[in-house]
Amino acid sequence: MLPPILEIYVVWHPGDRGGLRVSDAMVNHFQGSTFSGLIGGAIEVYIRSEGWKSPGDAPRPIPFPTPDEDNPPGFPQQQLFTAVVPVVGTELAAAVEPGAGPWYDYLTGIVRAQQNNPDRVAVFPVATESAAAHGTVLGTILEPFHGIGRGWLTTGEERSQTWCRDLAQGVAQHFGAPRGPFGGDAGRRLTVFISHTNEDPGSGPADVGIAERVREIVARTRLNDFFSASDLQPGRHWGRELAEKAASSALLAVRTSTYASRPWCQREMLLAKTAGMPIVVLDALEHPEERGSFLMDHVPRVRVRREADGWRDDDILAGLNLLVDECLKHALWQRQGQLAVPEVSSVPPPAAATWWAPHAPEPVTLVAWLREQIDHGHLPAEGPIRIVHPDPPIGPDECSVLDQIVRLAGLANPLDIVTPRVLAARVP
Repeated sequence: MLPPILEIYVVWHPGDRGGLRVSDAMVNHFQGSTFSGLIGGAIEVYIRSEGWKSPGDAPRPIPFPTPDEDNPPGFPQQQLFTAVVPVVGTELAAAVEPGAGPWYDYLTGIVRAQQNNPDRVAVFPVATESAAAHGTVLGTILEPFHGIGRGWLTTGEERSQTWCRDLAQGVAQHFGAPRGPFGGDAGRRLTVFISHTNEDPGSGPADVGIAERVREIVARTRLNDFFSASDLQPGRHWGRELAEKAASSALLAVRTSTYASRPWCQREMLLAKTAGMPIVVLDALEHPEERGSFLMDHVPRVRVRREADGWRDDDILAGLNLLVDECLKHALWQRQGQLAVPEVSSVPPPAAATWWAPHAPEPVTLVAWLREQIDHGHLPAEGPIRIVHPDPPIGPDECSVLDQIVRLAGLANPLDIVTPRVLAARVP
């Protein structure tokens, strides 16, 4: 059984109504369908609000991870990472203001746990009442930590989305991943590669093309971006730089009517797919395509609609939020794969996995992976080629096509494509 990967604790005073809004948003988002494709227990969200021993007491303590060497043999497996989200409201500030008492001890204990174990504990405050953070003891306690949700959007729904996007981005950046849009560099800002054509349609002289509008919205978030029209540096080999960025960034593809036919757009999508990068397509088709491209399929897609004065910002934000979630899923899946390899490999077939794939396999990615495995002699001499990927599963006809590719490659191994739920049912 794999240990938990990420535990999120939302901490709020029961007198602060904003705490309930934040906790509901976090529970619905991080324990909803968005992350359901991972192995169970990848993300757990817990609430700490009500007094543990009495109504005036602080909540139940948070079980922070401790160094493995400090734990006795047989100690239960701990979560790899803990993210604490204190909700800064006036009631919590009042409870902490005396500089002593249960809530003061609780908040300072969170800060101390983070300082003692910064690689595995992070703190992300949310200020629902800005006055509670200024000139208060609570503000001083949480001052070392940059808050989330300080966006430019004002509606309740937009605030909830910003809280969740900032937390997903912050967690993914804080803990990083061995291979992904952070290059394994924890703390490095997530880079969004905006893939687009230079023929970006607009509705008139005052209209901003969708690619430019996407970049304007990204600039108002905590994300970094790479936009080929202005970020290619003089003197650099432009083709090589585009290829490097596409294979190491989260790809946001702005699919206008000419996108699928452009060689460099196809190249960027292919590089991102074969590198296993997170990808989301913003579908802004306004005219029929003469021919699509099979390279553009098998990825999450968000429809972007046009309004009288331009493109709908909420559609663009929905795609951007989804891309950040894909980045966090990517990081968590890699961590689960690292933990599962020794566990799964110690179990005889049919449990052993040959490829812990970041996405459901498709002809594009399977061909690239097979070529690499054959070149390096990493395929099993006998037995199945087992590919484990996040849920949902692919269909039987899709599996049949992929099996034909394996046969055409001259391999006799049976192809077995499974998801975590199928794999869990097979391992006793």
